[in-house]
Amino acid sequence: MTQIKTKKSGIDRFLSVVERIGNALPHPATLFAGFALLVIILSWVASLFDLAVTHPGTGKIITPVNLLSTEGLHMILTRMVTNFTDFAPLGTVLVSLLGIGIAEGTGLIGAVLRLVVLSSPKRLLTFVIVFAGVLSNTASEVGYVLLVPLAAVIFLAAGRHPLAGLAAAFAGVSGGYSANLLLGTIDPLLAGLSTEAARIIDPNYTVNPAANYYFMFVSTFVVAGLGTWVTEKIVIPRLGEYTGDEKPQSIDRLNSQEKRGLLYASIAIALSTAFVLGGLLPEDGYLRNPETGEILNSPFMSGIVAFIFLLAAIGGIAYGIGAKTIKNDSDVMRGMSKSMETLGSYIVLVFFAAQFVAYFNWTNLGLILAINGADVLTAMGLTDIPLMIMFILVAASINLIMGSASAKWAIMAPVFIPMFMLMGYTPEFTQNAYRIGDSVTNIISPMMSYFALIVAFIQRYDKKAGIGTVISTMLPYSIAFLIGWIILFIIWILLGLPVGPGSEMYMPQP
Repeated sequence: MTQIKTKKSGIDRFLSVVERIGNALPHPATLFAGFALLVIILSWVASLFDLAVTHPGTGKIITPVNLLSTEGLHMILTRMVTNFTDFAPLGTVLVSLLGIGIAEGTGLIGAVLRLVVLSSPKRLLTFVIVFAGVLSNTASEVGYVLLVPLAAVIFLAAGRHPLAGLAAAFAGVSGGYSANLLLGTIDPLLAGLSTEAARIIDPNYTVNPAANYYFMFVSTFVVAGLGTWVTEKIVIPRLGEYTGDEKPQSIDRLNSQEKRGLLYASIAIALSTAFVLGGLLPEDGYLRNPETGEILNSPFMSGIVAFIFLLAAIGGIAYGIGAKTIKNDSDVMRGMSKSMETLGSYIVLVFFAAQFVAYFNWTNLGLILAINGADVLTAMGLTDIPLMIMFILVAASINLIMGSASAKWAIMAPVFIPMFMLMGYTPEFTQNAYRIGDSVTNIISPMMSYFALIVAFIQRYDKKAGIGTVISTMLPYSIAFLIGWIILFIIWILLGLPVGPGSEMYMPQP
């Protein structure tokens, strides 16, 4: 049987060390609990020294707050519950997943992916698979569990190496995590964390879930193009012809019920879209700001999480009625419940992350660090492009040892967003740079939560494959995405384009 020949290069050895270190780390929730405890101790240490700074915006003297005091103990005890319940990402993620759970549970998402992939011309097959992988991010993990193994089966049925199809899908799903034509669950999650961090500087600042949409939209085609090129020019020639034991399987096309379900879903989503457009297009539309008539600061933009929920729920229910995958309301609730079942570990993680973020804010350590850090970076004289490239590389490196995008951003946002705000950069712009770094090393990070699943998928076609096989296969994608995305970001900076609706590069001047 043909298998991927891998050499122990310096990169492979380095990543093996990273893997061993990462495996030795405790659970992310335990890490945040430790960080919260560390912040308490550091607040006491900081209070012993003269670490006061002057807020550049208000001129107010900022001093560290000691949590190892009677007042600090009272804050920790009395605000523990509200720290958790008021944590910005929690509600947005829960609400988004409730709607997407309906769409996934009724079979709408799976049917759409099959339709997109199977109806594509053979010469565009690779592009469509990478493209579909990027779009699948809207529904969180569905791309990993459905599209990645399906792409291998499709490539094998087309007479091509199945691991090439698997790699192309994985590159789109995971490497293209920060590109999409639609908003997904990660957008409100990161926006919530960015909002919490931005309020260290401006208590009234809010980052919208659509903050990076323009850049995401263009990135979808860049990632799909780069992923196609790497697959065709590097991965497929390296793999050669497949001579393994797996035989081509026929992929069932949509049956009449599924087609009817898609028709019902299309009509329902079209009507819902018409309702939204009817509230946005007229100057006095019912979804615009009632006082100013703006779209950017409107109920539509503020309630975009609700629209994600409603569109996914309406489309899913319509599909379920047409395809007869739901018989009553209990089936709908079952889909919503199933999506919540997967969030047990996330909720535990959020509890400790919320305490850490709250403590970090209370102590003023984040603000003090941001002001001092901004002074250091300003003194270094780094301009927009080298500064952001450095930040992207930092995020990409951290991603190798901590796979969760939200966990990393919960740690990084309270430091970098205030720091860059004081240097004149908006939280939306900083978040955009972070998302590039977070995505490009997903596919070579053993700490990525679905990495072990990808290894299992590959072993179906190559019994001797392991982590090194995945890394050596996916490394060309990682490098190509990093270079391509940085070039796109540089072009974006040079042209001074907003990264999303109302999301400019620089903070407005007072």
